[in-house]
Amino acid sequence: MLWQWGNLGYVPTGVDGSLGDADAIIDLVYALGAEYRAGAAFVMNSRTAGMVRKLKDADGRFLWSDGLASGEPARLMGYPVLIAEDMPDAGSGATPIAFGDFGAGYTVAERPDLRVLRDPFSAKPHVLFYATKRVGGGVSDFAAIKLLKFATS
Repeated sequence: MLWQWGNLGYVPTGVDGSLGDADAIIDLVYALGAEYRAGAAFVMNSRTAGMVRKLKDADGRFLWSDGLASGEPARLMGYPVLIAEDMPDAGSGATPIAFGDFGAGYTVAERPDLRVLRDPFSAKPHVLFYATKRVGGGVSDFAAIKLLKFATS
């Protein structure tokens, strides 16, 4: 696993452009520190989730389990799986799966002010209002999030 402050660490699958077997997912879970695993979740897109859903352990049991209650997320190795279509697709050198405690590892910053612009001219006889708010974010703890890289190293 390659990791340094300022960069998210990753675990290679050992197979270029492919997930390989379930060992890569297990390695990803235990690459994350124990203090972050309690609040951790997987994040991936739907296409990657379709690949991961087929993984089985050595006894032939699926690693993926659907939520038992309505509105509960699916679970992979006991951790919630969140689908985010913005995650990259699987491919050579891609990092399509993230695992971590995103509440501890990512900070969202927002300015308290809301700006409202009144536009009485564009849609006569109606008045339009434009509201804007500044919001941003970034990784605040690089040890709290790990990526699975579809590569040999």
